[in-house]
Amino acid sequence: MSNPHSAHHEGFHPDLTEADSDARSKASARTRVHHVQADELDGDTAQTGGMRRFAAISGARVGSERMWMGQTHVAPATSSADHHHGESETAIYIVSGRPEFVFLEETADGGTEEIRLRTGPGDYIFVPPFVPHREENPDPGQEAVVVIARSTQEAVVVNLPGLHVLRP
Repeated sequence: MSNPHSAHHEGFHPDLTEADSDARSKASARTRVHHVQADELDGDTAQTGGMRRFAAISGARVGSERMWMGQTHVAPATSSADHHHGESETAIYIVSGRPEFVFLEETADGGTEEIRLRTGPGDYIFVPPFVPHREENPDPGQEAVVVIARSTQEAVVVNLPGLHVLRP
């Protein structure tokens, strides 16, 4: 005899019907686990030229209050526009491709230097709040795909005319 509590049910909650699920308020959404399938990512989120973001976890989608999570795709031989993510801390996990993350840093003589972080699958990147940067995919044949987690409920994106050094 199998234990119903240990059985794996794809997308099934034994105590909820479809009608129950639709009628739940935002408050009750915080008392259950949400499953967002790979083909259910939402492209209706903040965007930056040269890349495409897809939301998986957000306040609007699952009722999250302090985080946003999704994917970003950068086509081969493409660079995103310069941008930052406001007050959000951003963590990035490289799924595929070899994207590069570009930002400016102040030099000892008061000038600026372009810093380029070259990544590969399995690597992680952390972008502090308000730091101007861009993503580049120099590979002419492979799309770069990353998973992003942010410390804000929605995908905060501030597109910029260029990079600049963020001074404390």
